[in-house]
Amino acid sequence: MLLMTLPLHASEDGDTARHIGYTLYAVPQWQIAMDEYERQWLQEKKAFAFGIELNYSALPSDSDAFAIDYNYPTLSIGAKLALNNGVTMRREGSWGKAQLVDYDSKLGDIFTLYSAFTRPLLRSKHWQVDYLLRAGVGYGPFIYNKTDNIDNELIGSAFNIYFGAGIQASYQLTDEWALTAALLYGHHSNGAMARPNKGENHVGPMIGVKYTPYHKAVRGATNLPLPTFHKYWYADIRLGVGGKTLLEDWQRTQFNTNPGDPDYRTEDFHFYMAYSLQANVMYRYARRWASGIGADLFYGTYYKHVRDLDEAAGHDVKHSPWSVGIAAKHEVYYHNLSLDMALGFYLYRHMGVNAKEVEQPYYERIGVFYTFPSLGNLKVGASVQAHRTKADLTEVVVSIPLRFSKK
Repeated sequence: MLLMTLPLHASEDGDTARHIGYTLYAVPQWQIAMDEYERQWLQEKKAFAFGIELNYSALPSDSDAFAIDYNYPTLSIGAKLALNNGVTMRREGSWGKAQLVDYDSKLGDIFTLYSAFTRPLLRSKHWQVDYLLRAGVGYGPFIYNKTDNIDNELIGSAFNIYFGAGIQASYQLTDEWALTAALLYGHHSNGAMARPNKGENHVGPMIGVKYTPYHKAVRGATNLPLPTFHKYWYADIRLGVGGKTLLEDWQRTQFNTNPGDPDYRTEDFHFYMAYSLQANVMYRYARRWASGIGADLFYGTYYKHVRDLDEAAGHDVKHSPWSVGIAAKHEVYYHNLSLDMALGFYLYRHMGVNAKEVEQPYYERIGVFYTFPSLGNLKVGASVQAHRTKADLTEVVVSIPLRFSKK
């Protein structure tokens, strides 16, 4: 996906292949428990992954302003297979009405396709240190089910959103070949579009070999002057359409439903639509990023179901489909791609008893967008909203820009 946004034209010496390299790597990794609840049923944690990446680097002859700003980063398309049968789960002790089973549930193998952005922090003749970010889609068919994988609360859908991050160091054996090592973190989850959705989180050291035909050219370009960028203010109106399954339904069917009931520890959960409207004012003070503030309006169609559950449990609390928040916003750009982040605070929210218990008054949002210059810089993307890093809903977002000043 990242490579498709950039021209694969030849450099001035006509050598197109100098833009393209690849990486082969392996990762012994461990599943990590994100809270005390998960630590109670996560048993074995060891796994192993290996993968390949096709890498692209701009060259100084391309006169790419974004590449100069980011110190000639590497853009990649990667494929990774994680062998996770060594990751096991089993509940012990008392878990409400849930009956214990006599077998271990397994995470199962996950195949992931992803794009990656690797930015150098330090580069010399032999050494390079980078940070890296990954995003993509994972597929793992061995998911939660109440027949033979009932304690796998990590993954509840075959297709999942993938995010990864890490710090990497490489040693150039020659100008074209390098050994590389990294410490990587990775996460798979379905963004609350299905249940369960505790999420699979792993960490581990990566070792690999890289073919880097572009290294010598970009190493000599690290001190080039940055092209001029004219700062400006802009606003955008964002419309979001998405949805979620409910944690309330998961907790009810897992721990408060009698065995023999059709809903007892079910795999099937209703998907509820959710909508959002955002109005942001942003200042783009560098080619790479912009920051600002915005007002957020949310509408959740699921509020009636939450109200019914609370009333059945004897709770007398206010419920409303509307939520209002104010948020700090930050957006990072590379050509037509951007990574959008927000940290917001609810000014108004009444989503029932469970929301009061598991949500903070703040929320987080992260999304990936693509800008269409031919459509007046209209942006289209997808984002996940979370509470305390736990996904609450996933949505598709259209952003309509309103620029206050011109370059």
